[in-house]
Amino acid sequence: MRTYGNWRQPTSPGLLGLGTVGTGLMFVALLIVIVVLMTTGIIQAFVTAAVFGGLILLLTIRDGDGRSVLSRTANRVAWTSTKRRRANIYRSGPLGRSDWGTNQLPGLGAQTRLSEHEDSYARPFAMIYSPHAKTYSIVIGTEPDGAALVDQEQVDLWVADWGHWLRNLGDEPNMEAAAVTIETAPDSGRRLRREVETNTDPDGPDFAKAMLGEVVLSYPAGSSTVKAYVTLTFAAAPRKGAKPRKPDEMARELAARLPGLTASLQATGAGAAHPLSAQELCETIRVAYDPAAATLIDDAHADGEVPDLRWSDVGPTAAQAGWDGYRHDSAKSVTWAMTQAPRGLVQSGVLARLLAPHRDIARKRVTLLYKPIDPARAATLVQSDVRAAEFKATSTRKPAARDSLALRSAQATESEEASGAGLVNFGILVTATVLDPAKEADARAAVDNLGATARLRLRPVYGSQDSAFAAALPLGLVLTKHVAVPAALRERV
Repeated sequence: MRTYGNWRQPTSPGLLGLGTVGTGLMFVALLIVIVVLMTTGIIQAFVTAAVFGGLILLLTIRDGDGRSVLSRTANRVAWTSTKRRRANIYRSGPLGRSDWGTNQLPGLGAQTRLSEHEDSYARPFAMIYSPHAKTYSIVIGTEPDGAALVDQEQVDLWVADWGHWLRNLGDEPNMEAAAVTIETAPDSGRRLRREVETNTDPDGPDFAKAMLGEVVLSYPAGSSTVKAYVTLTFAAAPRKGAKPRKPDEMARELAARLPGLTASLQATGAGAAHPLSAQELCETIRVAYDPAAATLIDDAHADGEVPDLRWSDVGPTAAQAGWDGYRHDSAKSVTWAMTQAPRGLVQSGVLARLLAPHRDIARKRVTLLYKPIDPARAATLVQSDVRAAEFKATSTRKPAARDSLALRSAQATESEEASGAGLVNFGILVTATVLDPAKEADARAAVDNLGATARLRLRPVYGSQDSAFAAALPLGLVLTKHVAVPAALRERV
């Protein structure tokens, strides 16, 4: 069996578990203590050393998820401030707090704008513009073939093609990020009923019609639908320092590139790939925030009608973010984030149970976030990672086995990158939605068990459940552009 692995978290060289910036701050603290000792006295120097020592301990003491005490404390303080300002409560619509009276998206998606265009194959596609991040996003709907009754050789080919597809994203001009969303939800049976009714011959045998009628009544019970979306996000500016492009200009460029992107995606086992129209995207986001609307939308399509949804109407009427949960319209959701990738080697089906429908979770959304790295920067990053691993392995006479293994892994990554492999940063978000709040405990236990089967370390996104919920949707949000402290600085502390 072919196995996969060698995932590495970006590191920075430093002393006592600190990164480059943290080590620099430690030396600055030592210099300040020496100056205090020479100018005032030993007691003042001792107090200063104790204060700086406490701050360094807050940075070095970490939990199982790799979060320092200082990071957790800052998270709790920020949440307390948010709750005091009641910024975690959202009310929209004619009776809401907003002046415009619409149900626009809350939080990170509030400023997004939607437009619809046509690609070179005359297929309509929706394009989302984020003014804050200055990015444009398109969403591609796919029909995954699945691995049932498929030879292992074919599965290996799909995995290899998926790796090539991700690697090629680094060569795409102005590519910022990509996301793959796998959503499972109960099947209402409306589509099956519509398909049977439109294809049933009134003059057919009574036995055949009775059998089909029984299938329509019994088959949807307990069945689920699986939908997959691929979101691609591009920078609005053609180059650094240039003026951002307008929607029409960006649409003309993406219209020529979309056919090639969808065609190459089909070779990865994603099945038929097509860009989502504005109506389809509005329905997807509307159902995510209000799962009760799914039945109404299916009924409308079954009657041959198309619900008239606008981007200003897809948000929730009422939403409230808690410390470890998010209540929105007719459901409650909890979102987990991956803090550690699978250690060691895994096989291609490691995520199968995590992606499959689960009886204790009404709607489950697993989103894989990818951030392709430009080939010009990839070489510098892997070389820096090797130097950091070497520094950690050679800083003591007897390096730990984990440090020696990390050095070999970094060297293997450098060798693969030199031979033409791509470099991609990735993360995973898992959202579990329940219609009955009493079943929330069952859903939490189910996700904890599924994370263990996937060999992932998951933790709830405490204090940011509303933002994590939006990031797991096919909206093209790039989280690194919405944080106060840059990710590169946090990695070096």
